[in-house]
Amino acid sequence: MSADNRAPRPGEAPFTERTPRVVAARRLTRRSGRDRAERFLAEGAQAVREALAWAAAGRGRVHELFLTTDAATRNHALVAAAVDAGVPLSTVTDKAAAALSETVTPQGLVAVCSLVDVPLTAALTPGVRLVAVLHGVADPGNAGTVVRVADAAGADAVIFAGDAVDPHNGKCVRASTGSVFHLPIARVRDAGEAFAACRDAGLRLVAADGYAPEDLVTADLRGDLAVPTGWVFGSEAHGLPDEVVAGLDAALKVPIYGGAESLNLATAAAVCLYASARAQRV
Repeated sequence: MSADNRAPRPGEAPFTERTPRVVAARRLTRRSGRDRAERFLAEGAQAVREALAWAAAGRGRVHELFLTTDAATRNHALVAAAVDAGVPLSTVTDKAAAALSETVTPQGLVAVCSLVDVPLTAALTPGVRLVAVLHGVADPGNAGTVVRVADAAGADAVIFAGDAVDPHNGKCVRASTGSVFHLPIARVRDAGEAFAACRDAGLRLVAADGYAPEDLVTADLRGDLAVPTGWVFGSEAHGLPDEVVAGLDAALKVPIYGGAESLNLATAAAVCLYASARAQRV
């Protein structure tokens, strides 16, 4: 094995931004590179910790951990856990760590992971009761926050449908604060296929639509939110297309009691998902 294909040994110079392994990992910051390699980058101590737990549970694999000397010193327990798990460690320079980072202040810890998404059939297992469907959601920060909210609300899965952002996008992974490793995530280009699979799983599909004639509170009081539900959320700029809303089982809006014009996607998703989670538990 050549020097460029293994981690530096004690006393050797760390990998630089020009080392082939670092160059290859840098390609994973682009969607085309992730799809080709079937791998993505998880950056920062929190994401790496969750990735290691995910791999330990047998749901994926951490292929390599790039880290600076300072990061290794600051995260001794995390590095020890990676070593115990058999994850190869590759020491890198600060400049190489910055090349792998998509943040203003890199933490110096970047894990190369297998993709987290699963087939629809694996996400929509028998007995699912609460699912978030992101239809054409393009903003990775919002998408990652919805994944985090869905995880916190105890949702069974998140589905990225249509022309949606890649859940492995670096900003999406960071916004999820590790939740991409906690619950099943599926990707499907054909939104109709996603909706049909949800219905086959016994879910009632409800559009979150700011222009819907009926609101969330009215539906909740009637008991509609206690049934297994797939909440469908649209893009930040345009919401859900009219033809999509028309094809779903219901459409509900979050009531606005104050002077705000509307809620952003992540906030609306939090209100909707928690309303269903509460109703289902009551």
